[in-house]
Amino acid sequence: MSIASISRFVLSHKWFVVAFWVVVTVISAASVSSATGALSMGFDLPGRESTRANQLIAERYGTGGVAAPLVAVVTLPDGTTVDSPGVTEEIGRAFGAVSERVPETRVVSFASTGDRAFVSEDGRTTFGLIYTRFSWTDQGPDDDLVKETLHSASIAGSPIDVTGYTELSGEEEGGGEGALLETMIGGVGALFILLWVFGSFLAFVPLLIAGVAIVTTFLAVWGLTTLTNISFLVQFIIALIGLGIAIDYSLLVITRWREERAAGRENREAVQRAMETAGHSVVFSGTTVAIGLVAMALLPVPALRSMGFAGLLVALMSVLVSITLLPVLLATVGPRLDWPRLRRGDQHSEGWERWARLIVRRRGVAATVSALVLIALAIPALFMNVGDPDATSLASSGEAHDALLTLEAAGIGSGVLTPFEVVVRNGDPAQVASTLADLDGIRGAVAPDDQDWRSGDAAVVAVIPTSDGNSAEGQSTLDRVRAAADGIGGGVLVGGLAPSTADFNDAVYGNFPLMLGLIVVVTFVLLVRAFRSILLPLKAVVLNVLSIGATYGLLVLIWQEGYGSRQIWGIEPTHAITSWIPITVFAFLFGLSMDYEVFILSRMREEYDATGSTDLAVIRGIGRTARLVTYAALILVLAFVAMGSIPETELKVFGTGLTLGILLDATIVRAVLVPAAVSLMGHWNWWLPSWLDRVVPKPETAIHDRATAPTAARAD
Repeated sequence: MSIASISRFVLSHKWFVVAFWVVVTVISAASVSSATGALSMGFDLPGRESTRANQLIAERYGTGGVAAPLVAVVTLPDGTTVDSPGVTEEIGRAFGAVSERVPETRVVSFASTGDRAFVSEDGRTTFGLIYTRFSWTDQGPDDDLVKETLHSASIAGSPIDVTGYTELSGEEEGGGEGALLETMIGGVGALFILLWVFGSFLAFVPLLIAGVAIVTTFLAVWGLTTLTNISFLVQFIIALIGLGIAIDYSLLVITRWREERAAGRENREAVQRAMETAGHSVVFSGTTVAIGLVAMALLPVPALRSMGFAGLLVALMSVLVSITLLPVLLATVGPRLDWPRLRRGDQHSEGWERWARLIVRRRGVAATVSALVLIALAIPALFMNVGDPDATSLASSGEAHDALLTLEAAGIGSGVLTPFEVVVRNGDPAQVASTLADLDGIRGAVAPDDQDWRSGDAAVVAVIPTSDGNSAEGQSTLDRVRAAADGIGGGVLVGGLAPSTADFNDAVYGNFPLMLGLIVVVTFVLLVRAFRSILLPLKAVVLNVLSIGATYGLLVLIWQEGYGSRQIWGIEPTHAITSWIPITVFAFLFGLSMDYEVFILSRMREEYDATGSTDLAVIRGIGRTARLVTYAALILVLAFVAMGSIPETELKVFGTGLTLGILLDATIVRAVLVPAAVSLMGHWNWWLPSWLDRVVPKPETAIHDRATAPTAARAD
């Protein structure tokens, strides 16, 4: 069924459409809390060695595994070392107090092992590892009690400080309140922009459409949870993507409706015409957004796969609401809501049209310069280090930060924050520890023989690397540990946070080329159908990938290398981009950026069909869409800036990537490179092989436009 047929149907059954959406929205709103409660907090990688090890540790001990330990650090007074009389006993009492007060912990230190791996070379600084209970819904529930116990003790008069990878990262919020808060912030910002765009009560309509799309998507996700595990991360996908694209789609349709009314069309005819043009673009835009996100479902990572499902649902729901409920609202209360009409209905911009004429006149220079800028920005992406950030970048102040500095100053380093946990089944843990301790890059390996570390036929060996397990050196050390564990045999498995991250990277980025290829091919085919062209879709895909590459490059410069993270946020270089960020940024930006390109190129295609002139199509297309795209991009940027303001470094990086990607796309790409490239290609933009011309249907408005448009001289 075509978009024109759908529009005629909904306009002929207006009250049925309204009643349907009212009922569905009420049910959906009432079930949001149930939907979020059914989401999974897990982040497992089925079949991977680290998952098997971490699951066994969680089942037997309820501590550690994918959760890094707390690290208690103390530096003794001058002239005192761990070998001084009574010091070892004081260390034992301090850590023993933790075991007594918080019995469900695993503790290991110099006092319990006598291993010098827990002591600095000068003997004055020592540390202990404390694994607390762990659950996805309540990360480190005993951490505060452990810290309170340690802070009340001292060793040789020196206080005990606590650090750790989780402590440095800050306490993460995974619940629906965070998603709701970000949505509200983005919604308020969007409302101000919409009030400026429309100058009337129409500004509230896109927010209504977004609200309906978001809550109904939660209802659909709740149903999906009965079939498979859906990650809690989908809340942010639904809230941010739903808010952004539903408002954008409404903005596009309402703007075109006002334009048609300003041209003198009767209201129902204006609605029908808006749906046949802008509505047509909405359908294809929503499809490209869905493709960018649903491709994540190909990845063998349940959490990311569920994000793909949610992306598909929220994109399709936004389209469905926009092509059914929105035209009914415009056909009924639309004219009354368009008051006080402080801004005219026609969004044609003379300023953008003058800009487009300049780009057309200087198309060669504009295309070359803008392409070179994007390529230059993308070059640093070739040096992206994908993994968890260095511990030194996770916090810039506080007790955890100071304790880490103490470890580094003592020559111990940050490797103690991400120890490997090696599970030994039906073997000799002490022998395994001895073998692994001799490897390059290993500070020490211990196999405590108490019941907190040995359960039935399974024992845990703590292996402490000299470098952060997430760094390049730490990953090389991990490879050696895994090779040695394989050589030992007997069911030796390597688990812990760093091995889990390494397996995640392998699972995700080993399949990334397949995901990228599928997205590109399917998007290209759909755009051929939308534009009835070969070169326009090819150019759209290439420019989109180039824009995302430039975004990656900026992330590397700002966060991995620190050219911006220090100055703006006071955060040290991360030396890595967290594993889930590049793939998720790609999935978000590919669809959202293509969204804008479909808007612009669809209007250019429409103008070309009406005039037969490529240059005139570029000028008119930019003149009538650039302002709209700018507003739409600004709405998304506000939502993503809100995310970038969250305290956690990882979310700052993610928000930065989305913000920069949208800004790059709406400025350098859509305002310069796209019009310049279309103008350069001339009539070749519209070339379609004869065999495809017979297969690909012509737009329903094309014949009408060409018949009624004034004759224009061909400028190609």
